Amino acid sequence: MIGGRREGGLMRKASQSVVKSRILIAVAIGISIGCLFAFLYPHGFLSFYSPAFHSQVLSSKCESSHRLNELKAEYAAELEKNEELRQQVKELTEKVRLAEQKKDHAQKQVEALGKWRKAGPSGTVKGLRTNPTVIPDEPVNPRLAVILEAVAVGRELIVALANWKVKESLEIWFTNIKRVGITNYLVVALDDKITEFCKSNNVPVFTRDANDGIASIGRTGNNHAVSGLKFHILREFLQLGYSVLLSDIDIVYLQNPFDYLYRDSDLESMTDGHDNMTAYGFDDVFDEPAMGWARYAHTMRIWVFNSGFFYIRPTIPSIELLDCVAGRLAKEPKSWDQAVFNEELFFPSHLGYEGLHAARRTMDFYLFMNSKVLFKTVRKDDRLSKLKPVIVHVNYHPNKLQRMKAVMEFYVDGNRDALKPFPDGSEWEW
Repeated sequence: MIGGRREGGLMRKASQSVVKSRILIAVAIGISIGCLFAFLYPHGFLSFYSPAFHSQVLSSKCESSHRLNELKAEYAAELEKNEELRQQVKELTEKVRLAEQKKDHAQKQVEALGKWRKAGPSGTVKGLRTNPTVIPDEPVNPRLAVILEAVAVGRELIVALANWKVKESLEIWFTNIKRVGITNYLVVALDDKITEFCKSNNVPVFTRDANDGIASIGRTGNNHAVSGLKFHILREFLQLGYSVLLSDIDIVYLQNPFDYLYRDSDLESMTDGHDNMTAYGFDDVFDEPAMGWARYAHTMRIWVFNSGFFYIRPTIPSIELLDCVAGRLAKEPKSWDQAVFNEELFFPSHLGYEGLHAARRTMDFYLFMNSKVLFKTVRKDDRLSKLKPVIVHVNYHPNKLQRMKAVMEFYVDGNRDALKPFPDGSEWEW
């Protein structure tokens, strides 16, 4: 009996333990389910069906739509930036390509001048004279760059400066340019009247900003002051990578000058010389009897380049020349620009002075003719008077307008007597 009671007690204890375990398991499951619902429905299970819940959902949708619009706007902005970057890459690639060309040219110069090169047989040696052009720098003057892109042919053009004082001469100037068929030319207007005059005659024109100091000098300055401005203004043309045939207004065009240029030097200029010796240079012997046996000293002479008509390439020596002349004229306002131009171009380096290393060429004085050659020599020679020059520059005579018209009558209209009324030189008496 005692054994039976013990077994019955053990069975009751075991069943009680099972019940407790089941209760604990149920409680644990309940707690777990409660936690799950608390996580899934933080605002209560019944709130899923409440208006506040639907309002929250709609608000989330609006926020998502607003965010989507923001993302679209950001995407469009990034596309625009990407296009700008693509354009910059294109421009940089072009600059690299040009730089590689210049590098190759410079390397050839180094190889030609390098000490490791053998000279070769006599008569076969020739140094390089043509300096490489600079890389175009469009930010220097974007407005001018646009005009030059439209006007220039082969990255070269004729450029002239003009104010209202030379209006009549300017009209003869561009009338003959048009007649010859030249299209790549540009007038730099120094006042508003000339700008309007050029536009009314379909003449390409560029006007500097009104508050530009250079423009103010152009409006009020005399001929020499205006002439000196070109060394400032031309610099921008060269920096933009264009070769310029600088022209005064007192010039009659009879042929296209671009057909007669060599383009092998930094600068090609017409001369003030009137024959082979004065134009191209000669040995001038200076006699000093007091020196006895050594009384004769040999000197080299050449008449100056004319600063009113020259072709200048966009090279470093060319830009250095413009800077030197402009700098000296700023310090020496009474100096004549043509004298300074030639001094900077020809004076050699010496103690205390570093000369310019620029290649230069003198133009044929019968093709690019000054008015001294015409009135003193050519018109009196039957053979020479039948030749047609490229241009005639009325630089030696003050009555420019009358002589320009006579030149047109002589060469264009065929009036062989048109030049006869004029004296060889000036009618002024000093």
